[in-house]
Amino acid sequence: MNKFFVLLVMLVAGQSFAQIKMQGVVKDSIGSPLELANVIAINTETNTLDAYAITNDKGRYIMSLNKNAKYKIQVSYLGMKTSEESVTTVETDITKDFTLKDDNFLDAIELTYEMPVTISGDTIIYNADSFKSGTERKLEDVLKKLPGVEITADGEIEVEGVRVQKLMIDGKDFFDGDTKLGAKNIPSNAVDKIQVLKNYAEVGQLSGVQNNQDNIAINIKLKEGKKNFWFGDITAGGGVSTENELYLLQPKLFYYSPKYSINFIGDLNNIGELALTNRDIRNFSGGFRNPSRSSGTNINLGNNNLNFSTLQNNRAKDLQTKLGAANFTYAPNDKLNLSGFAIFASSRIDLQENNAVLYTDESLGIPDEVTEANTQQASDQGIVKLSAVYKPNANNQLDYDVLGRVSKEQEERGLFSSVIGNTDQFEEATPYSINQNLNYYYTLNDRNIFAFEAQHLIQDEDPFYNALLEDKNEYENTANAIGLDPNQINYNIGQNRRVKSNQLDAKLDYWYILNAKSNINFTLGTILSRQDFDSDIFQFLDNGTTLTPTTVINDGLNTNDTQYNFSDLYLGVHYQLKAGIFTLTPGFSVHAYGNKNIQFGEQYKDNFYRLLPDFDARIQLKKSERITFNYSMQNQFTDVTNLARGLVLNNFNSLFAGNAELENALSHNVRLNYFSFNLFNYTNVFAFLNYRKSIDQIRNLTNFESVIRTSSPFNSAFADESFSASGRFQRTFGKIRTGVNGSFNYSKFNQFIGNQRSVNESYIQNYGAEIRSNFREAPNFTVRYNFVIEQNDQGSRLTTFYTNAPSVEFDALIWKAFTFRTNYAYNNVRNASGGSNSFEFWDASLNYRKDKDSKFEYEIKATNLLDIKSQVRINANAFSVSVNEFFIQPRFVTFRFRYNL
Repeated sequence: MNKFFVLLVMLVAGQSFAQIKMQGVVKDSIGSPLELANVIAINTETNTLDAYAITNDKGRYIMSLNKNAKYKIQVSYLGMKTSEESVTTVETDITKDFTLKDDNFLDAIELTYEMPVTISGDTIIYNADSFKSGTERKLEDVLKKLPGVEITADGEIEVEGVRVQKLMIDGKDFFDGDTKLGAKNIPSNAVDKIQVLKNYAEVGQLSGVQNNQDNIAINIKLKEGKKNFWFGDITAGGGVSTENELYLLQPKLFYYSPKYSINFIGDLNNIGELALTNRDIRNFSGGFRNPSRSSGTNINLGNNNLNFSTLQNNRAKDLQTKLGAANFTYAPNDKLNLSGFAIFASSRIDLQENNAVLYTDESLGIPDEVTEANTQQASDQGIVKLSAVYKPNANNQLDYDVLGRVSKEQEERGLFSSVIGNTDQFEEATPYSINQNLNYYYTLNDRNIFAFEAQHLIQDEDPFYNALLEDKNEYENTANAIGLDPNQINYNIGQNRRVKSNQLDAKLDYWYILNAKSNINFTLGTILSRQDFDSDIFQFLDNGTTLTPTTVINDGLNTNDTQYNFSDLYLGVHYQLKAGIFTLTPGFSVHAYGNKNIQFGEQYKDNFYRLLPDFDARIQLKKSERITFNYSMQNQFTDVTNLARGLVLNNFNSLFAGNAELENALSHNVRLNYFSFNLFNYTNVFAFLNYRKSIDQIRNLTNFESVIRTSSPFNSAFADESFSASGRFQRTFGKIRTGVNGSFNYSKFNQFIGNQRSVNESYIQNYGAEIRSNFREAPNFTVRYNFVIEQNDQGSRLTTFYTNAPSVEFDALIWKAFTFRTNYAYNNVRNASGGSNSFEFWDASLNYRKDKDSKFEYEIKATNLLDIKSQVRINANAFSVSVNEFFIQPRFVTFRFRYNL
């Protein structure tokens, strides 16, 4: 590894010393500097684009050229005649200015190459071929090389630190804008241009009256040969591991025409390659956003799905997955657009985990615990969405969407605890939901704009839980409290739960345009919600019957039949003013809240009024540099499960009873962001500061019996706080892009254990550095290093962990036919009190295709070359800090055949 880093430094230094700088100023005929003029340098010997530059606000440009070479320099600017001159470099830097004249006639000079990057208003346009070296296969391989664009560890796309919310192909939504599916499946050879659309407005009529600075979309322009034809690829493969035979089938097919598009993505494999994780599927919203999202009200309907053990980097002991996803768009005329998608995902996952758990407060007598778990998960999920957009003219738009979701999930888990012994658990759920959205936008005239948005949700969740405890002695106190029959071989507990939710969220907006610089917005909205919650605990007896126990604790309440009604009627007023570089939007909303829950023959009401102010400020320092500040006050309302008083088993070792008299929490939220994207010196900078203070926060009063806890929620009189700061600096030097990043997260919350209050503080620091190359001919590499400090001060126990994680990625195009790719990652987790765990991961692949236009491609791919058996991560929650070891798939070697349409 050390030799590699030395070689890398020599390579970077060699590239730097072999180049000279060319710089100057681009002006118009009267001497005014031209911002965003394009300058390209074409090597006349190789006929390749060696360098490019974009002028800054003073008209300056700078670029690196090879020594002792001949170049054709072309300078262009919209509306001006292109200038072209020949330049011969020697050993010294060059200073050269250019003057462009108005283009009153057809330009006689033909641009030989397109600019790799151009800016037009709020749109950044990347010429994809300028960033390709021949090793790319999917869209994400190209996106990683674009300045200002990042692919996160979760597969999401970020631009200047902001998550991209929508992905389109030729202006048509790709699976309703899902970025992860697009990045991992769209073939790179179909991509012509990548358009980053900042300040993106879903509805053009509202673009001038809404703040859309945080909305970013990406539109992929296809190459001409990829339109009106099917394109994509089909991959099939297999292999043999030490445990079973391996298989892989991945068809990815696309068709685009002016009137309609069809996309199909399929995936069938047992080698751990997940197109979408279970979490991705659950979070697949289909583009739905609550109309009340900016009203100041936040009501949580809860998540009563199974608490699936999650994967780390999609790695498990065994993983089989099936995916079928289809998407279409159809425009029968220029007024109506129809679209929809259907996704079916199925997975069978085996997980093996070991945990060393350190509990919060040693003085409470909670023993530390070591657990071993073997888990089998089965998940089948389906999502279907249909959408219609009718726009008869520029002043009217009607949208309708319906999304249905259904799933069947099961989890079997065998758990050994050093404290409780062996426990077998089984969970099952078959939830469904139907979400409908209706929007109408109407522009009366230049001064009056109306918008109506309504969303209706029906949701039904039915989780079933069963736990079989073999060691009765260690569970005896808890069993007596629940009221279980002790005269059984084991304690066999079951629980049924049912949560039905029905919610309407609607608002009517009116904008009055005062003048070109200001407008006022009035919002009348409502949220109406009802939830019904039923649950019961029972015991399976040895004779095959069941027993409904009489609970000793919780006033004998061990069932639930609760109805919860929530209403919010609000009026919002916001004034927007644009003054120079400032855009200011102060406002407030007045709310009339109504809460009512009925259970055990009693009714609990809480009706009140509240004023919630908010303020947004945008400072546009330059075209590509801005500061944003946002303050908002929010009311947070809980779901029915926190209100239901009957006893519930969150787990066999976690008993919970709600509180019917819970009130809402109030939070103050402050955000300060800075963005700068400078194509003059290829520098990308962003920084975020976030602060949140929560008052009357819902906290749990918890009591422990050994490692078994009983909790009940209440409104804490002590405020909780969180603060986070993060930033990234990127700078490109020729073909080398460097970057450093850092983040700091602090949280303070109050926890209550055994009638004792303690303050739990968490400090997480994350520092990283990266060097990435983008050579067209030479091999390319990415070197990263991350260093993490996690410190948790939990009452009387302080834990500190240090994580060192260097990684290397390398790819090379060999003889224009072979593509070699490999990545290596090392991870070391060290406890400040002693002890450490390390693991390595190494993948490699070799592809062969005759040339870039070849229909056939062959690949041999190896994962986990070092045959590492397990990996380690750190988890921290309100009660404990744990070191988690999870076992992963063994070394896999597969051979794949790919056919490109």
